[in-house]
Amino acid sequence: MAFDRRTFLGTTAATGAAVALAGATSSPAAAAESAGPTGSAGARTYSFTVMGTTDLHGNVFNWDYFTDKEFDDKAHNDVGLAKISTLVEQVRAEKGRCNTLLIDAGDTIQGTQLSYYYAKVDPITARRGPVHPMAQAMNAIGYDAAALGNHEFNYGIPVLRKFEEQCRFPLLGANALDAKTLRPAFAPYSMHRLRTPHGRDVMVAVLGLTNPGIAIWDKANVQGKMTFPGLEEQAAKYVPRLRSMGADVVIVSAHSGSSGTSSYGDQLPYIENAAGLVAEQVPGIDAILVGHAHTEIPEYRVKNKATGKDVVLSEPLKWGQRLTLFDFELSWSRGRWSVEKVSAKVLNSNTVAEDPKITGLLEDEHRKVVAYVNQVIGTSTQAMSSAEGPVKDVPIIDLINHVQAETVKAALAGGEFAALPVLSQASCFSRTASIPAGQVTIRDAAGLYPFENTLEARLMTGAQLKDYLEYSAKYYVQTAPGEVVDPAKLTNAEATPDYNYDAVYGLSYDIDIAQPKGSRIVNLTFGGKPLDPAAQFVLAVNNYRASGGGNFPHVPGARQLWANSDEIRNTIIGWVKAKGTVDPAQFASVDWRLTRAGTPVF
Repeated sequence: MAFDRRTFLGTTAATGAAVALAGATSSPAAAAESAGPTGSAGARTYSFTVMGTTDLHGNVFNWDYFTDKEFDDKAHNDVGLAKISTLVEQVRAEKGRCNTLLIDAGDTIQGTQLSYYYAKVDPITARRGPVHPMAQAMNAIGYDAAALGNHEFNYGIPVLRKFEEQCRFPLLGANALDAKTLRPAFAPYSMHRLRTPHGRDVMVAVLGLTNPGIAIWDKANVQGKMTFPGLEEQAAKYVPRLRSMGADVVIVSAHSGSSGTSSYGDQLPYIENAAGLVAEQVPGIDAILVGHAHTEIPEYRVKNKATGKDVVLSEPLKWGQRLTLFDFELSWSRGRWSVEKVSAKVLNSNTVAEDPKITGLLEDEHRKVVAYVNQVIGTSTQAMSSAEGPVKDVPIIDLINHVQAETVKAALAGGEFAALPVLSQASCFSRTASIPAGQVTIRDAAGLYPFENTLEARLMTGAQLKDYLEYSAKYYVQTAPGEVVDPAKLTNAEATPDYNYDAVYGLSYDIDIAQPKGSRIVNLTFGGKPLDPAAQFVLAVNNYRASGGGNFPHVPGARQLWANSDEIRNTIIGWVKAKGTVDPAQFASVDWRLTRAGTPVF
């Protein structure tokens, strides 16, 4: 496919429109192949399959760079594009390559140390820089199109544009617009021609939609450059256009969950998880590949309000753990193809071996990253684990908070707010993170913070912090005194993920889980005295939370006193290097606990 890979900045409105259309009329190389015997001349039917992945997050190998061993979890899932490649080849062998398409729903270039290395350590944007491992793998597997995810913007527009240039398939984003011209900044859609044994070719349109939350989550990278309208709005604009262009089948690849909810409340007039609403409100869509929510949905049917027809949704599990298959059955009548049936299912990547074509292709890149993450940067006087972090104040979370608070204090020293006390928030991002006794490596420190968040300082009052803590405490399931407490069932109330439960370092408080949400924070003190609602504090906070992620109160509107562009992960690594020795006795203390009617739960 010939795409004009222009840089985002400095283009004219006319150029942007032309590029969008150029990316929209491409066909896969497989279209030139002869279709298999999918129907007889009398039946005049045709079947084909669209395969889909989402939220790959930099996973090529079935490897965990934070533990430096093969990936495994309680369900014994496997991860990575090398596994997906094997599944894809099996499907192509069964269906006929010319009767298949392969698409992705976004969040591709962020999430592992492999993807981080080629964005920051040996960046693809450097002069004569490397080709991104995800581009290499996806090109080799033969993707036909991919929607943009919100994490595509984490490393800035130049990295994303370079990745786009290296891909031999279009990156789609119908609702990613140039902020000045309001024209598409990326190809909105792609058209794919499938040869059939009879009748005319089947034209399949793939419409890409990304997440409007980019505007707040990556504000520093996109403000004034790009804008992200709602998914329903842009789908309603493009689907009729695709049909008028001759699309027999319209598939949406949406980096947006299906629940109809948002994690950032009313800060934007758009829904974060809007895939189900798109299916319900926009006629003319046959199927939606869902992303962003990191859930597994083999098949979910939504009835369109205008047509009464079912739209089939499917979301394969993250990191390449599953591959979605949409199976389409079409019939030829009155000079046109009509979709008679759509079904969906997922294949599990732990049922196959890694494709040696992919692992061999990227063996050198993998070795470089393994060597990088195993560099020793210091020592620790004792072992620390995050296993109990969701229910107890553990030293390893205190370490994150201590580093953040120290960094902010140093940044504000000598300024107007230097005398204010600095507090810090942190979450248990991974229940398997650990720091060993003895030598500490980059992967040990990086494992505490798997996200590319950066650090900010916001001005808060005592009353606002109380509200903040009450909101955070909704994470716990209400449990009456005397009821048996099962730690495995105590957390994640209202489907709140671990990364949306914050502990605040520098305050002391109890969380009474016997009380309803909103009335759980008791004995809240600072410096041994009850917290003054009017007192001012500096909160060291990550940019996700500061920009509204998780919909925590007050922080997004609070005055920003300082911000840093370096990842918190790197700040932690740098701190360990500078100190040489990590000693929990210097920063760890039990400042919060779970209680019921004044009695500690643990």
